Amino acid sequence: MCDQCKKKPFYITTAIAYTSRKPHIGNSYEIVLTDAIARFKRMQGYDVFFLTGTDEHGQKIEQYANEAGVTPKQYVDKVAGEIRGICDLLNTTYDKFIRTTDDYHEKVVQKIFKKLYDQGDIYKDKYEGYYCVACESFFTKTQLRDGKCPDCGKEVKIASEEAYFLRLSKYQDRLEKYIEENPDFIYPESRKNEMLNNFIRPGLQDLCVSRSSFKWGIPVSFDDRHVIYVWIDALSNYITALGYDPDGSSEQYKKYWPADVHIIGKDIIRFHTIYWPIILMALGEPLPKKVYGHPWLLFGEDKMSKSKGNVIYADDLTSIFGVDAVRYYLLSEMPHASDGSISYSTMIERFNSDLANTIGNLVNRTVSMVNKYFDGVLVGNGTAADPDAEFKKTILDAIPAVEKYIDEFRMSDAVETVLNIAKRCNKYIDETMPWALAKKDEDKPRLATVLYNLIEGIRILAVSLTPFMPETSKAIFGQIGTDIDTYDSIRSFGAIPVGTKVGAPVPLFARIDGEKLIEELTAKQQAQQEKEKALLSDMQETQSLPEIEYDDFAKVELRVAHVVDCEPIKRAKKLLKLTLDDGSGTPRTVASGIAEYYKPEALKGRNVVIVANLKPRKLCGVESRGMILAGDTADGGCKVLFADELQPGDKIR
Repeated sequence: MCDQCKKKPFYITTAIAYTSRKPHIGNSYEIVLTDAIARFKRMQGYDVFFLTGTDEHGQKIEQYANEAGVTPKQYVDKVAGEIRGICDLLNTTYDKFIRTTDDYHEKVVQKIFKKLYDQGDIYKDKYEGYYCVACESFFTKTQLRDGKCPDCGKEVKIASEEAYFLRLSKYQDRLEKYIEENPDFIYPESRKNEMLNNFIRPGLQDLCVSRSSFKWGIPVSFDDRHVIYVWIDALSNYITALGYDPDGSSEQYKKYWPADVHIIGKDIIRFHTIYWPIILMALGEPLPKKVYGHPWLLFGEDKMSKSKGNVIYADDLTSIFGVDAVRYYLLSEMPHASDGSISYSTMIERFNSDLANTIGNLVNRTVSMVNKYFDGVLVGNGTAADPDAEFKKTILDAIPAVEKYIDEFRMSDAVETVLNIAKRCNKYIDETMPWALAKKDEDKPRLATVLYNLIEGIRILAVSLTPFMPETSKAIFGQIGTDIDTYDSIRSFGAIPVGTKVGAPVPLFARIDGEKLIEELTAKQQAQQEKEKALLSDMQETQSLPEIEYDDFAKVELRVAHVVDCEPIKRAKKLLKLTLDDGSGTPRTVASGIAEYYKPEALKGRNVVIVANLKPRKLCGVESRGMILAGDTADGGCKVLFADELQPGDKIR
């Protein structure tokens, strides 16, 4: 254990995952990266606190929940469970998993908002500008790119509403000075230059920090018409998780804050290096020591997207390759400052070459030779010769190199350096040829030394692999018959005792037949596509319908109506009673058979499309004056056609 590191606090966080959808493997890279750093710091002797979690409020969540016919809380409970399940599947060692719907978090966020308001850092005004629902961000016209969101490229809409604002402009000079005086605060440097030149120096505009057009958020404690906007809510998780409170923080907060590093994706670095530091400055709290904006993991050359059909999930990969192999690929394939790439073919190639051939074959044949030539016992460590000295030096030199690379977040370089330990051991076997030494009795002492050196080299390899492939490391220790796995033990060569008995050789990684697996995956993908086509065909397949004239269609009046109220109809399990405002000034009642797909609260406040001139009809005692438009889904469900961007009474043509 490093004396300087012993019991020294080290606080590391991921960005909290947004609970909109199940995360794909590109999203999962961040939690594996952070876990590897946390594991390594623990090995060095640091008192590590590793935080991850979920961001669960916002307009987008409210919309997804409405579409799914569930409450927002029900929706985020499900997705948060999936996100945490993937963290656990990937064997990550987080110390706390925070949810922004946690009661303690919501209460402290309200206090933070009130404190900033009371001291004049938050004020009320009216917002008029362009809003991206996907990013939950406001933009000026000049910030748009081709009229669309500059962050995600999606359509924006003009929004005008009363809101509270955070005075970013008040802290601009102070933030710029801080970044310039702390050159390691934003990492890598290219991200720092981007923030300074593109956002801070041109001038910061005050930030909208509340919304009144939706309800799924933390209420402003002194103005219940408003909910606290996502960034004050989400970013504050880094301190609320530790027990921060404006009225008096916990000892845990005082111990671990400021964070040693926030690990985040490059797409949200602006929020973490501009908004978050200013919030902390306004609160009078220290800033995090470092913010590392990592690159993206792409599928081939493209960003993963369901619409492109190139999404890969962690659970699918681990079922094929195993957890440690997936961790290894993610950490070894992502460059330091540029985007990485993943595909099944490259995963198979790396699995076979690095894991099965280089690491797995090394352990298997070395343990086999110890069993074959010395009945499984390490009997010597004395007859040195070339290339022993250089072999030991190469392995020991790798340890500080790995340490340096991890401290610089150059994880792929760190993993490659560890892999080179295995490669050097394999080369040592070729140089010393143990099978030849075994033929002569006089060479047995030398053979004993060679095999000892190999087992000790493999032990150092196993310790070094621990942050990246923890289960593989355990398996290696079991095969070489030792539990000497501390970080201090690999600072010198020779910790494993003579007389140690190795275990039985068991293959760590079975080679994958790449062509066969690709064929199976392709066939599976094609079968899924055919299934989807068949479902689509079933939906489109209809009986021959009579053609109608335009005048026939013109008789149908389609109109937008606002759902004022919605309730179940007694004695009718499939019906909901909707009270509608269709712009006529007279409330309209419609009975709709969608109760099995939607709860009343998912429809209240939404705009729907109705057939407005349908002849009234009584259904279970309710006079229904109209019909709501909805579509059948491939899975036999039903989706109401919402028209929230139109006004009650607008006609559909």
